[in-house]
Amino acid sequence: MTLPRAGMLAAAVILALYAIVAAVVLTTPHEDPFRVIARLLALWGFLSLGIAVILTPFLREIMKVFGKPFLQVHHTFAAVGLLLPTLHPVTLAIASMNPALFIPVVSSWERFWLNAGRPALYLLYIAFAAVLLRKYIPKYWRWVHGLMYVVLLFAVVHGNLIGTDFENPVIWVLFNTLFALAVAAFFLKRWQRMQKKKGAGRGRGARG
Repeated sequence: MTLPRAGMLAAAVILALYAIVAAVVLTTPHEDPFRVIARLLALWGFLSLGIAVILTPFLREIMKVFGKPFLQVHHTFAAVGLLLPTLHPVTLAIASMNPALFIPVVSSWERFWLNAGRPALYLLYIAFAAVLLRKYIPKYWRWVHGLMYVVLLFAVVHGNLIGTDFENPVIWVLFNTLFALAVAAFFLKRWQRMQKKKGAGRGRGARG
């Protein structure tokens, strides 16, 4: 299927965001190539998850723009957003030969947030599992899948506190804006559901 013109523009913007992130990372010198790769994986993963979340209130619009079902587009970004953040600590663990990087730090409030990327990874997989188990937990899977917003919160705090690339104003603005848009998408989605319920209630009242 040929991508509509609006889809081509949207794809170009998204690809530009990935390219900007890569340019910042690759032009920031670091002696250890593993850490450069890990930084890029983390930022691209965050970007992918952020886009997947921001798209959620726009089911019909996504079909018009990309010419593909919403879930296909959403799941593509979500899959990349699952893979790359997983490879981020794997790369760091290989570089440092320290598997303890996968263990959340709870010794203090400050250290927990400094290393908030660790629990974020586990919450990411729990949120992903909710989709696979939705038919077994129909009443609760949305709440569990909603942990994705907590994942983004943990990731952006972690990045702001110790992320090397967050010292770059382009990355700082881009990813904090991305998180703000994800929060806006959260509230927009809830508002849409409230409106849908109200509409359904008025429909039942009219039939009654």
